[in-house]
Amino acid sequence: MNPICNCLSLRQATRRVTQLYDRALAPLDLRATQLSILRVIDQLGTTALNPLAEAMVMDRATLGHNVRPLQARGLVRLAVGKDRRSREVSLTRKGRETLAEGWTLWHRAQNAFERELGPDTAATLRGLLHRVSATEFALER
Repeated sequence: MNPICNCLSLRQATRRVTQLYDRALAPLDLRATQLSILRVIDQLGTTALNPLAEAMVMDRATLGHNVRPLQARGLVRLAVGKDRRSREVSLTRKGRETLAEGWTLWHRAQNAFERELGPDTAATLRGLLHRVSATEFALER
């Protein structure tokens, strides 16, 4: 297959890496995306869903789809926001404990990735990917 399409190449790489992290997190019945959401909530503290979606570079509907199972498992709490129209999400005690356990498993996947690519290449790749995720691409007219 000709990897000339940037989008296809990124999506294939993302799926492969996600599979690695999902396998590592399987003992907790947690997916990589869910662990990322828990981590960002932990970093932001109690936050409305829209700013959380922005921090995750995720649309609001997709975020809601990913938050619901976390809420059902008692890992996050959703509450009415300050303006009554928004919802705020926060970690529960169980969510913090699961995040800590998940972080240990996450390190196994992170180490496997870096062993395969090398720490310098992995760091360079992360820098490039941060740049890509921060870019607001515009189409030419």
